[in-house]
Amino acid sequence: MPRVSDEHLAARRRQILDAARRCFLRNGFHATSMQDVISEAGLSVGAVYRYFGSKQELVTSIAESVLDGADQLFETLASAEPPLPLIEALDRALTFVESQTGPDGVLALAIQVWSESLRDPALAEFVARLYGGFRARFVVVARRAQQAGELPADADVEAVGAALFGLIPGFALQRILAGGPDPKTYLDGVRALLAGEGVRE
Repeated sequence: MPRVSDEHLAARRRQILDAARRCFLRNGFHATSMQDVISEAGLSVGAVYRYFGSKQELVTSIAESVLDGADQLFETLASAEPPLPLIEALDRALTFVESQTGPDGVLALAIQVWSESLRDPALAEFVARLYGGFRARFVVVARRAQQAGELPADADVEAVGAALFGLIPGFALQRILAGGPDPKTYLDGVRALLAGEGVRE
């Protein structure tokens, strides 16, 4: 019997994950069954269970694929040469988020991942580890901005990085749940805050 190629195995796994993603976007994690995914993929029960032993494994794999694109972007922001000004780093992050707000974007799935992580300790550990890594990327952005003279020498770069990263899920939730603001408006608001405008004692 001929050996199945690695390329074939990877393509079949991707076929199943794409089917699961469509089901999860359409019906949510909890309303989607393994049978729904099997039907959507057009494969046999055995073929699907060869790659994923449970719906929970599918959810975790979807979470990894959903968040991997963000991790790659944030790593790029942290390692850019020359170092990016804070506003430009945030602008690029918001542009990425905006690109994922459509019906086929990953943002709706990301919010489901957040919700599911409150119920599943293993997924919660994965999400906490990954989001901790995201925050660390922005600490690097803040540290490099400090070295470039954009932040005061005594600024707490851990705090700045955490606050900067926190602006991104805040924007994402508003775009998905309230339909706005757009990235430019949001960024204008951040600029005003950084400049001290609109802030009163």
